[in-house]
Amino acid sequence: MNGPATPPPLVVHVVHALRVGGMENGLVNLINRTPSDRLRHAVVCLTDYDRFAERIEDPDVPVIALHKREGKDPALYGRLWRTLRRLCPDLVHTRNLAALEAQLPAALAGVPRRVHGEHGRDMADLAGASRKYRWLRRGLRPLIHQYVPLSRDLEAYLRDAIGVAPERITRITNGVDVERFRPDPQAHGRLCSDLGWEPDTRVIGWVGRMEPVKNPLGLVNAFARLVERRPAWRERLGLALVGDGSQALEAAQALADAGLSDRAWLPGSRDDVANLLPAFDLFALPSLAEGISNTVLEALASGVPVVATRVGGNAELVTPGETGALVPPEDPEALAAALAAYLDGPERLPREAETARARAVERFSIDAMVTAYLDLYDRLLQRASADAAASRGGVA
Repeated sequence: MNGPATPPPLVVHVVHALRVGGMENGLVNLINRTPSDRLRHAVVCLTDYDRFAERIEDPDVPVIALHKREGKDPALYGRLWRTLRRLCPDLVHTRNLAALEAQLPAALAGVPRRVHGEHGRDMADLAGASRKYRWLRRGLRPLIHQYVPLSRDLEAYLRDAIGVAPERITRITNGVDVERFRPDPQAHGRLCSDLGWEPDTRVIGWVGRMEPVKNPLGLVNAFARLVERRPAWRERLGLALVGDGSQALEAAQALADAGLSDRAWLPGSRDDVANLLPAFDLFALPSLAEGISNTVLEALASGVPVVATRVGGNAELVTPGETGALVPPEDPEALAAALAAYLDGPERLPREAETARARAVERFSIDAMVTAYLDLYDRLLQRASADAAASRGGVA
């Protein structure tokens, strides 16, 4: 008789929280598209999770919250160590600075292989110049078997500033589901009708977390300047800010102060972003820092040109004059000018929309992203098995 089948290796993903966000969306896509006979997954949240966790399709994927307290919480590391000892993962994958210190409990728990992903800059260290965080990264560097930066900018930072050997870095760009995110010629008309806007309204859209690093207030400022410099366009411009966060009320108040509440739509977080993106004429992303933005990829796949700040990996996604425009960060005047250029040259929109969709399909498919992660995990797990076999042989 055959014995019980050996379960596939277990990968535990450690994140600060599992809520709406680009990094979190990429993680859920990876989990949902992993063949069940190849790997098992679990998610450990250092703080908590919300309904976003329901997007994980497999009910057997545990999502665990450790409820970290605000500020220092030394007991967290004991809770994490005990959780990892119970789960017995074959590999732990931490993501971003907020989860980096989880590498120490993972090593102490005896996890055979440990990966750290850099998805973008932390608001407390947008330039990556903080000595404290550099020393933290350097101190934990010996515990990490492989790093996964999403952009060339982050790859260079790990190599040059943190001293990570090139062979321990695997850059994996985010991917987008080009079947789910695709153009819809009827979406624009439906949105304008629902909001009571004229059918020829030019809709400038934004999707994300309303937090300072994403700079939604910068877009509100640029939109107000755009209307001021193009007063004849006031009744033919609309701004859609889709998302929630600490700056949501401030954004709404700024629009009200500018007399533009009737030209703006702030619905909060939505589960139907794939249906909303094709309704936008332009997608604007005024972030102060980025890795590889999922929302930019989703906009491109939806056939929407993107005006973004030249930070992080945005320049790897947006080609000026072909799929959008790039502007300096924290410069609402430049952002307003870039948006105005599309109003003055409306022939750009359909041309760049077509190119945007083609680029997303050709270069940024989600299948390529998933394959890259699974191949990386396979390589690391094979090395762990070889090391264990060699160790057993040495003992014998």
